[in-house]
Amino acid sequence: MIEIERKFLVTSAAYKNEAFKSTRIVQGFLNTHKKRTVRVRLKGDIGYITVKGQSTKDGLSRFEWEKEIPKTEAESLLNICESGVIDKIRYEVKIKNHIFEIDEFFGINEGLVIAEVELTDENETFEKPSWLGEEVTGNIKYYNSQLSKQPYKTWHSFKKL
Repeated sequence: MIEIERKFLVTSAAYKNEAFKSTRIVQGFLNTHKKRTVRVRLKGDIGYITVKGQSTKDGLSRFEWEKEIPKTEAESLLNICESGVIDKIRYEVKIKNHIFEIDEFFGINEGLVIAEVELTDENETFEKPSWLGEEVTGNIKYYNSQLSKQPYKTWHSFKKL
């Protein structure tokens, strides 16, 4: 139940041609406390509720618990979430033994594209695709819970792919 992942900005849309899957995700937060977040997500037609703990200082790992719930329950819970719903398409790209999840954001976060790779160990190595840019692991402003409060469109400067 410990999630280990690294996050990166994305430098081009080349990942779209490499993706084997894409899914629309709509998610909101029932709680965005510093020590825990409670997320409700619709991933395609499947609902999820997720509890995440506080990240380690380097941002590499944190507690995560997730359960699938019926779509209708997720839709109902989304109606009572804090303001700032996240809307994105997730692309999945396999690079050797790893799956990169690339989130292209819309709405209040349009223009932001982030790639994540989950690891089994904090020191695990992986091949970096050409479209992988600056690492933002541990930078709280790139957490979805923070993007719901401080959307990308409100930042002073940003680049759109």
